[in-house]
Amino acid sequence: MKQVVQHLRTGVLTVEEVPPASNLDGRVLVANRVSLISSGTERSTVRIAQQNLLNKARSRPDLVAKVFETARREGIVRAAEIVLDRLDNPVALGYSSAGVVLEVGRGVPGIRVGDPVACAGQGFASHAEIVSVPVHLCAPIPDGVEFDSAAFVTLGAIALQGLRQADARLGETVAVIGLGLLGQLTVQLLTASGCRVVGADLDATKLELARTVGAEAAVLPDALPDAVMRLTEGHGVDAVVITAGTKSNGPVELAGTVARKKGRVVIVGAVGLTIPREPYYKKELELRMSMSYGPGRYDPQYEEAGRDYPYAYVRWTEQRNMQAFLALVKEGKVTVAPLVTHRFSIEEAATAYEALADSAGSTLGILLRYPGMEHNRVTRIVAPPSGRRPRPVDGVRLGVIGAGHHVRDRLLPALAGVREEERVGQRTLLDVLNAERDLV
Repeated sequence: MKQVVQHLRTGVLTVEEVPPASNLDGRVLVANRVSLISSGTERSTVRIAQQNLLNKARSRPDLVAKVFETARREGIVRAAEIVLDRLDNPVALGYSSAGVVLEVGRGVPGIRVGDPVACAGQGFASHAEIVSVPVHLCAPIPDGVEFDSAAFVTLGAIALQGLRQADARLGETVAVIGLGLLGQLTVQLLTASGCRVVGADLDATKLELARTVGAEAAVLPDALPDAVMRLTEGHGVDAVVITAGTKSNGPVELAGTVARKKGRVVIVGAVGLTIPREPYYKKELELRMSMSYGPGRYDPQYEEAGRDYPYAYVRWTEQRNMQAFLALVKEGKVTVAPLVTHRFSIEEAATAYEALADSAGSTLGILLRYPGMEHNRVTRIVAPPSGRRPRPVDGVRLGVIGAGHHVRDRLLPALAGVREEERVGQRTLLDVLNAERDLV
C-alpha cells in the first residue's frame, strides 16, 4: 500500500510502498478515502525535519533533555546511536482521516465491515491507503456526511475541547486569536453555541473567511482591543480562545488585554507561555490549557487498551468529542467546505506539502484522496503452507518481527551482546528477554 513518510535526517518527504497494516484486537482496519493535512501542526513538523541537526535540537529542547538523560545513564556513545537510529527511520505523517471499515477486531462494539468511519491519532490515522486504528480513536460517520468533511474529525475534536475548556455559554462574547483551521472551526462552534465571536489574525483572507463562517467581527491583532470594547460596551470578552501557532507571547499578552475581569483564557495552540503578571493579576483571570482532543488523550489505557471512562463521570472523552463534531456537521451547524483550499491524490503528496510550505497565508485545509481504494482490497503476506517452508539461511538463529523503537534501542543491542557460545547453546528467548529487562 502507499503511505506518506518523512525521513527525519534529510527532511525528504516521499510516498512509499509499504506492507499493509494488520488488524489487532480492539482495533478497526480502515481503507482511507480521504485524509487531512493540517496546515498548522504538519507544517511545523515538516519544517523541523528539514532543519539541520543543530536547529532540530533548538526546536525540541524536550527531546534534547531526554538525550542528555540517556547519555548520563548509558553513555554518550549509546545516546548517539539511539539519536542516529531515530533520524534514519522514516516516520508516518498525518493524524486525521476518513474511510471504510475492512476488518473489525475483537472487542470493538457498534462497528461493522463496510461502515464509513472517521479516524484520529498520530501514528494511527496516517496518510496511508490502509490504517489500523484503536476503537476509541474511531467514530462512525453519520448518514449524509461526506468523507471530505469527516476527515476534519481530529481538528474538530480539538476545537470542541477548547470550547469546553472555555466554558462558553449562551449570549457570551468570546475572542478567538488565530484563525487558521482550528480558529475557523472554533468560530463556527462558538456561533452554534449562541456566542458572539470576535476573531483576530494577521492574514486578511482568514479574517474575511471568519466573518463568512460566523464571526461578528474579525480584525488584525492590533485592532482587537478596540473591537472588543465596542462589542462589549467596555467590559471585555467573557473568554479568549487562543488557537494561534507561534513561539511569541503576543497572543497570551493580547488575551490578557481584551478579557474582562474574572474572564477565562484557554490555550489550544502552541504559543509562548510567558504570562504577563499585571493584567492577569489585576483582572484575576483564569488560565486554562486544552488537552488536544479531550480526556483520554495521552492515556495508553484509554487510547490503545480500549478502556473507556465512565460516561457519568467523564461526559466528553476524545471519542465523544469526535462523535459530537460529526453530529454538528450532519446538522449543518459546522461546515468545512470553505476551509478546503487544495485537493491532491496520495501520489501527489509531495506536491501537497510543497503547497503547504510555499503558501502559508492562503493554505488552510489540504485533502489527500485515495482513488485506488474504491474496491477496498487488501493484499496480505501469507506464510507458506506446512511442508513447504523455505530452508533457513545458515547462521540465522533468531528473527524479530515488529522492530519498533524499544526493540531497536533495547532488545537488539542486548541480543548483539550475547556471547556466540551462548547463542548457539541451550539459552532460551526468555533468558534474552530477562537480560533486556535488567538493562532497562
